[in-house]
This record gives sequence, structure tokens and C-alpha cells, in this order.
Amino acid sequence: MQLAEFFSSRPDRLWQLAKQMDINYAVSGLAWDEKSEKPWELMPLIRMKQRFADSGIELAVIESMPPSNEIKLGTAGRDAEIETFQQFIVNMGRAGIPVLCYNFMAQFNWFRTSTTTRTRGGALVSSYDHSLMRDAPLTEAGIVSEQQLWENLHYFMEQIVPVAEEAKVKLALHPDDPPITPIRGVSRILRSADALQRAIDLVPSAYNGITLCQGTLATAGEHIPSVIRHFAGQDKMFFVHFRDVRGTAEKFEETFHDDGITDMLEAMYTYYDVGFTGPARPDHVPTMEGETNDNPGYELLGRLFGVGYIKGLMEAASRRQEESAQTSTNAAAALKIAVE
Repeated sequence: MQLAEFFSSRPDRLWQLAKQMDINYAVSGLAWDEKSEKPWELMPLIRMKQRFADSGIELAVIESMPPSNEIKLGTAGRDAEIETFQQFIVNMGRAGIPVLCYNFMAQFNWFRTSTTTRTRGGALVSSYDHSLMRDAPLTEAGIVSEQQLWENLHYFMEQIVPVAEEAKVKLALHPDDPPITPIRGVSRILRSADALQRAIDLVPSAYNGITLCQGTLATAGEHIPSVIRHFAGQDKMFFVHFRDVRGTAEKFEETFHDDGITDMLEAMYTYYDVGFTGPARPDHVPTMEGETNDNPGYELLGRLFGVGYIKGLMEAASRRQEESAQTSTNAAAALKIAVE
């Protein structure tokens, strides 16, 4: 597994701390602060990749996308947005950035009703309570049906998957967060492992796969090790968000990595058992004592905790794998001696 973190597109304190924690892989968004060029154009991507390389970090994933709401809604400007998206993928390939994490959540991305829920020791986490949204007004898009979104996703994939194949960029589709529908009249279609499977089967390709977001799928009631095995068996798991939650899709809160509903050690054992070697990052973390919560889920101290915890799990899984291999070797040697 390539342990990664989500970084700003320009150097900050986390870049140096990451190297001190022996993190060598980066996930980043687009560099929206470029002055004269769009951030999905070739040179901004090349410059961003080189900034990471000059700091000893490999840019493994872009977790961002050009404007795409018209694509998702199927409105008049979608073909223009798709053309931009296609060029973005081509430019990623030319810049040597191998994975794109994208989503198909219309109108709004990941959605929470609170970013100040108290958890262990008074740390702050984000949470969602669907009862607070039942009478919320529709967005300006009005009612957006599941059928519309499935049709629009199919149309979109038909246009971008062949481009990704040519560019050799892996498309890692993220599930809808929270996995519940509708929210303010807007349907959410990628709410389960089965839905993700249906999505990537729309246009089959070695480059059409998923981001396995443990937190979202655990919220949906999925058994994470089983989901890992399912998608790894098809070589469709391109990127991992290694995080956890407590609750259900109706009402949940995010947690420290060691305090949620998932058996995280079993999950890590499973990643090693299936031979997953792609990038994984901690994702949403609690805001801890002394932090402002200006960036909920992405303050610093919780990341340090999450990285340390994940590194411990990785070491445990690696040692277990080595011991298993040694046991097999010893058994084979003993059998050979017995036969002789």
C-alpha cells in the first residue's frame, strides 16, 4: 500500500511533516491559484507534479475535477464540460499523474449537517442527521431523479473512459457521501458497493474503477473486508480512503481511526491479502485541542494521529504476511524432507 496524504498544491507545513512521517505519495486537488492558465491545463499540472517531486513526494492522485455540475444534471452545457474534462484527462496522462478520484454527486459534494459534533475528549467531527433535511427546500435544480443521474453518468462515461484508456489514467469513482437519497430533491445513486459495480460496468475498461471510501461504505452498512475483496478481485480498486464512522446513513458521525464501527486491523489484513499496492490516505479526521476547525476534517493533529495509526496497522499486516510466507516455506521444506 502506498500511504499518502491530501496536500495543498503548494508547499506548506504538512509537506515537511509528511516527509518526517515517511509519507512519499501525494493526493492533491487542482491548483486553482494559477494566474494565467486553467488548473486542468498541462503546464499547471506539470508544475504541480514537479513541486512535489522536488520535495521528494510523488503525486499519485488528483482528487478534484473541472466544473461538472451540468454533466451530472444533463443540462445544456454538459458537452462543453465534457470536452474540458477530456482534455484534463489527456493532460494528466501527459504529466504522468496516474489516478483521478472523481464523483457524480450533483449540486453539492460530500454533505454534513454539522462540523462541530463532539467526540472523544471533546474533539470535533462532522456528522449527518437526515431528519434535519427532510423539510429542506429544493435546490435550484429542482427534483433530480435517479434515472436522470444514471443516464447522465452513462453518457459521461461513454465520452471519458476511452480517453482515459488512451491517456492511461485510472478513473476512481467515489461513492456518494452521505449514501442516502434524496437530499433537497437531488437523488444520490452511488450509495452501495452494488451501485458502484453497476456504475463501472456501464462502460467496462481496465481504467474504469473505484475509490474505496471505507467511511461512506461503512455508513451504508457494507462489510469493508468483503468489499475490498470484491473490487480487488476485479482489479478495480484504484484508490482508498482509509477512515471510519459510527452510525447509519440516516444518522452518523465521523470518528478517530480507532473508534469507529469497522475492524480496521481486519481491513488492513485484507488489503495485504489481496495484494493492494495503490495509494491510500487517512481522509476526514477530528479537529483536536488547540485547532481552529477552519478546515473541518482536514486540520493537522488528527492527520498525524491517523497516519501513525495506519502505519501501525500496515506494520502488523506486513509482519503477518511475512510470518505466513515463512510458515509456508518451512512446511514445504518439511514435506520435501519427508518425501525424500
